[in-house]
Amino acid sequence: MLKREGHTHTEFCPHGSGDDVELMIQKAIKLGFQEYSITEHAPLPDGLAKQYAGKTTGLTEASMAAGDLDAFFQKVNRMKAKYADQIKINIGFEVDFLPDFVDWTRDFLNEYGPRTTDNILSVHFMQGKNDKFWCVDDTLEDFQIGLLSRYPDFQDLYENYFQAVLASVNADLGQYTPKRIGHMTLIKKFQDYFGLDRHFSMDNLRLVETLLESISHQHRELDLNAAGLYKPYCNEQYPTYSIIQMAKALQIPFVYGSDAHSIAEVGQGYNGVVSLVE
Repeated sequence: MLKREGHTHTEFCPHGSGDDVELMIQKAIKLGFQEYSITEHAPLPDGLAKQYAGKTTGLTEASMAAGDLDAFFQKVNRMKAKYADQIKINIGFEVDFLPDFVDWTRDFLNEYGPRTTDNILSVHFMQGKNDKFWCVDDTLEDFQIGLLSRYPDFQDLYENYFQAVLASVNADLGQYTPKRIGHMTLIKKFQDYFGLDRHFSMDNLRLVETLLESISHQHRELDLNAAGLYKPYCNEQYPTYSIIQMAKALQIPFVYGSDAHSIAEVGQGYNGVVSLVE
């Protein structure tokens, strides 16, 4: 099995460690990875600010700046060439799905997609209190005020998140639509703090089945994301084991991703999470 690191970030991410991507690549090589995907958070549309609530940092630090795109491509392409004889490096983005900005996202992908070789589509924002968008994985306070106040029933919370992921899978984002769906149970990041339900209801499992069937029919992949194991209030990989089993039954491919934002996180949890899909 090809040892592949499929979800990583760089010093261009405002909420990351600032560690140099070159040092992250060097660690991946030491760990025996044969392929490494740089999937930096794509810029967000300017118009999102009018629809966003919560801490400002949840918006301003969620993605790389549009003004850094040229520098980003210059750096990562230089790394791709420099380490070509040691590891295959893919270049791309982790793109946010925002239902009111599908056209903007399609235009972004049409412009920059030709310069990429691997991309992820993720849901980090969902509509909550006052019909505004709130960041799912930023702060405990925003999660409580923005999401739990609107969805006090945890299964309702899960349902609305999965509906957002389903919408992302079925959205027309053009020919450069990301192939892989990112951390599809990110909504559970704070599960231990708030005592969220560990398991999904039968209704939600049926919704997940619909979601996975769409992914399968579109010949897409799932991000096997280890980051949740290292979050203090999650302690579980994304997606959950039950969803992994459902996806395996549909023969949906998984790609391991550390979701690394630092050197220390490259390759985290690899052996454990990969054993769940072998």
